[in-house]
Amino acid sequence: MSSLAVKHNAINLGQGFPDFPMNELLIDLVYKAMKDNHNQYVHMNGLLLLRESIAEKISYLYSRPINPETEITITPGGTYAIYTALTSVLQPKDEVIVFEPAYDSYIPNIEINGAKAVRIPLSYPHYKINWDVVKENITAATRMIIINSPNNPTGNILQRNDLLHLQNIVSGTKILIMSDEVYEHVVFDGQQHESILKYPDLFSRSFISFSFGKVYNCTGWKIGYCIAPDYLMKEFRKVHQFNCFSCHSPVQFALANFLKEKIVYLELASFLQKKRDFLYNLMKSTKFNALPSNGSYFQLYNYSAISNEKENDFAIRLTKQAGVATIPLSSFYKSPNDDKVLRFCFAKNESTLSEAVERLINLN
Repeated sequence: MSSLAVKHNAINLGQGFPDFPMNELLIDLVYKAMKDNHNQYVHMNGLLLLRESIAEKISYLYSRPINPETEITITPGGTYAIYTALTSVLQPKDEVIVFEPAYDSYIPNIEINGAKAVRIPLSYPHYKINWDVVKENITAATRMIIINSPNNPTGNILQRNDLLHLQNIVSGTKILIMSDEVYEHVVFDGQQHESILKYPDLFSRSFISFSFGKVYNCTGWKIGYCIAPDYLMKEFRKVHQFNCFSCHSPVQFALANFLKEKIVYLELASFLQKKRDFLYNLMKSTKFNALPSNGSYFQLYNYSAISNEKENDFAIRLTKQAGVATIPLSSFYKSPNDDKVLRFCFAKNESTLSEAVERLINLN
């Protein structure tokens, strides 16, 4: 869809990246790090100073002591952390429970390791997890459950009861958890992010992926990290050392200092909620109907009042004729699905959002 947007000069509300400037102080810190000659390899596990800053942040946010030496690894993005975690523990014939619609890397990451994705659909329009269905899908082959909150693409978040249900299901088993928390700071309406890090029993069996790109509006930097208990992180690093070895050094030095600016990540939710609300209010002038967005960069909109076209066909027509690119929700399912829903990214300048809606108002 991004390629199609370029071809037709469309406004890209599909791919999840901001079009506004990032923090100038962080840019200056990277420049300073390069000028200070921090341009050579850092440790395979990541700059220790950065890992220590992350551990301080985790303690501040979640009251969870994390060992920066043994439980944190810096990675080239959150998606890489997910792939490496899965590759470090999955064997052929293992089963991994995935909730659809799902971030599009999960199932390929599972299958490339010879394991089987057990897909549990989340029903339109609420996309909530039915934990009784999860229990029904647990088998002797279940190796892992993947969760993602705030969720891409739905914008849903997991609540405390969800984590307690998950804890009850995996208790007494050897089932591991992959928790994708790259939007941890993008939770709206005064709600709280329920991180796996808040739950000791769950953390003891979990890999957790995070993204600096999503926090500091620099998605192209591809820098993130994984947190896991020592015994799992040892396996993670066995894969990591031969796949990446070392991540971008100047950025790590800069982030180690910039993490001290707590206000930046603490105000991110409020900043992006204003953009969600701005788009939502503008879209009232169209025939699109909004579904709730409790977090992430995204809001889903139903277009059934406009067209009965399949999602992929409608998204393509929207790009070509109206000049607005979105993502059909069906692309986040392995099997065909068609609820007449598109994903819109609102992490954009208000001028971008305004122009996009102007193009949509008279759509037939």
